[in-house]
Amino acid sequence: MNVTAYGQTDIGLIRKTNEDAFVIADLTGGKLVKEQTVVRFKVGEHGVLLAVSDGMGGARAGEVASALVIESMRRSMTLPPSTEPNNAIVEQAAEKANREVWSAARQPGRKGMGATLTALHIQGTAVHIAEVGDSRAYVLRGGTLVQVTHDQSYVQHLVDSGALTPEEAGTSPLRNVILQAMGLKPEVSVALGRLELRQHDCFLLCSDGLSNSVSAEEMRQVMLTATHMDGACATLIELAKQRGGDDNITVLIGGVTGDLPLLVTGETIAESLQILQEPPLAVLAAPVVPA
Repeated sequence: MNVTAYGQTDIGLIRKTNEDAFVIADLTGGKLVKEQTVVRFKVGEHGVLLAVSDGMGGARAGEVASALVIESMRRSMTLPPSTEPNNAIVEQAAEKANREVWSAARQPGRKGMGATLTALHIQGTAVHIAEVGDSRAYVLRGGTLVQVTHDQSYVQHLVDSGALTPEEAGTSPLRNVILQAMGLKPEVSVALGRLELRQHDCFLLCSDGLSNSVSAEEMRQVMLTATHMDGACATLIELAKQRGGDDNITVLIGGVTGDLPLLVTGETIAESLQILQEPPLAVLAAPVVPA
């Protein structure tokens, strides 16, 4: 199986610094993408990591937190193969990254820094999904785009409880408030999912700088009509900037090909998606933090 991927991040039109970060890493061969380059990896024993992190904390602290999150994830998951299940591997890597940010936040000038995390670990014929915060992951399959993460945000909590409609949540002034972040506490509760892959699945990961400005339908249309991944990312970022660009914007697109099952007519994405773990309500009822 092969993974082709491209990521792009933009400061936007308002912010003075870019606190977003992303990683595309071949965990077997050790190749790490640091520049805007379309890459193609053969999925080896360790798999491939795709991740996005959105930092917070003011000054340069948010930038430090997001960079530390993705570097810690990559480093942890490049270690020799574990006998642990794949979901445990990505969960333990996220927990370790959280502890590293928590420790780094004790340094002067970094109090309160944190970051979101949305990570995909592609290995075998499945992808494991880890999430803390409100950066998102979507899968495009058979022309249908579905969000495979669930925002750990205040407005999503209000939508889930019936207090807001999804349309109201999209314009709420509280939409940047999240209920959990990496590094704010010594322990974190990681949401985990597992998706069985199908031939030509395509993933989109993004920070809320995109998802707060561009609808899922617009993302779908761009992904279906763009001739290349880099063009799709650039178009989505430009669209978010045309609508104000008031936040950093990060988009990462990755697709899989090779020895994978074909999509069966009538099969839905929900049928191949398994939610393995969700943060307990007690965690999501904790004091909120600004993203």
